[in-house]
Amino acid sequence: MARFIREEGEAICDIPLSQRQVLDSVFWKHSKDAIFTVKSAYKVARALLKKDDWAEPSSGSGESTIHVLWECTAAQDIWHGSVRALQKYGTGQPDFVTLLEYLLHQIDKTEVELMLVQAWLIWNQRNRVVHGGKFLEPGWLNKRAAKLLEEFWQSQNSLQAKAVLNANRQVLQNAEVGWQPPPESVYKLNYDAAMFTDSASSGFGAVIRDSSGEVMAAMTVKGPAVRDSDEAELLACQKAMEFAIDAGFTVLIIEGDSVNAIRGIVSGKENQSALGHVIGDIRHLMGAVEWSSVSCIKRNGNRVAHALARYAHHVSSDLFWMEEVPSVALDFVNFDASLI
Repeated sequence: MARFIREEGEAICDIPLSQRQVLDSVFWKHSKDAIFTVKSAYKVARALLKKDDWAEPSSGSGESTIHVLWECTAAQDIWHGSVRALQKYGTGQPDFVTLLEYLLHQIDKTEVELMLVQAWLIWNQRNRVVHGGKFLEPGWLNKRAAKLLEEFWQSQNSLQAKAVLNANRQVLQNAEVGWQPPPESVYKLNYDAAMFTDSASSGFGAVIRDSSGEVMAAMTVKGPAVRDSDEAELLACQKAMEFAIDAGFTVLIIEGDSVNAIRGIVSGKENQSALGHVIGDIRHLMGAVEWSSVSCIKRNGNRVAHALARYAHHVSSDLFWMEEVPSVALDFVNFDASLI
């Protein structure tokens, strides 16, 4: 902590850590989903520009970023063969961020994206030449920029379509009904989380039932302070999975009532957010059992787990039950059983 500003140290300590040996990952902290976007980068750049210590990257000769990327002859040769709309905009902007701000109001989003890819290629071209590399033809760089952007669009569309399809299939499953029993020889694990702002803590509840609705195991666990409900729900799922595995259940249907948490777990994409390690741990735990599936349900199908999570506010230590119905959730257990 002595090496960091207090706020930075606290932010680092608040990041949930993985319980596995995983490599460090980089995530873009300036957007909620930790994915880099042009819009978020622009906002960061504008904020940095307002600081007194803002400095443009420069070479030993003192050349500025706006000169390297826009004003010099080599850059202009590339821009003149680029998007036609860019050809009519001259020099004179004080810095590249101001230029970008101006162009955002003059050209459409697709042209801005292509321009940024070209700027990246120009910067690489400059570094290559400075360090003795080959000067690539402007026409080739423009074709390369278009191809890179097209490949990016194709990959993003493919990933998003697949992720949305899988996530929606899981989210909609059992969404309109109450608690349903699992098939024979399969157990259902329901989990939930609660946030207690008055005590800077959270609560995790979970219950495992068989095909007849009988409670096989249950837990109420005190959790740490969390930043939002998504973090609470993911930590609750992680704790519930650890509990189920420790109790010997290896064929599980896992249900929670948080759309965001379930979508994050079932998505095929690697999660780069601050909660990415928690999601990775949950996927790892799911791979450790014989069989499992995850789906989202309405709150009325998750009332037992919800009651157990809320009960954590009144306990000082973790509670676990085996083949016993917790009294705090007895009415909800009986109601669910009556619907079978």
